Amino acid sequence: QVQLVESGGGLVQAGGSLRLSCVASTTIFKMGWYRQTPGKQRELVATITMHGSTNYAASVKGRFTISRDNAKNTVWLQMNSLKPEDTSVYYCNAQTGSLNFWGQGTQVTVSS
Repeated sequence: QVQLVESGGGLVQAGGSLRLSCVASTTIFKMGWYRQTPGKQRELVATITMHGSTNYAASVKGRFTISRDNAKNTVWLQMNSLKPEDTSVYYCNAQTGSLNFWGQGTQVTVSS
């Protein structure tokens, strides 16, 4: 079992920035962030492998940056130029083999 502890959500005005953090209890090959709003499916935001390969949703490319520190088992999501449509619960995800682990979620609210 992998534990994920998230932090960094909150309320910000449109155009502002937030940084989310997620600490894993062990080293994981691929970590990332997903988000989910009520009534919608959980969607990919960004992922990063332990080798630094990244993948972004088209809607956040150029505004969000994912990074990680393997020694600290930590992944960050720097979110810039936030838009009201970025409002969601953001979940940290860790993937190893066929297993997926999720954090508890952190609310991000962007006001217009």
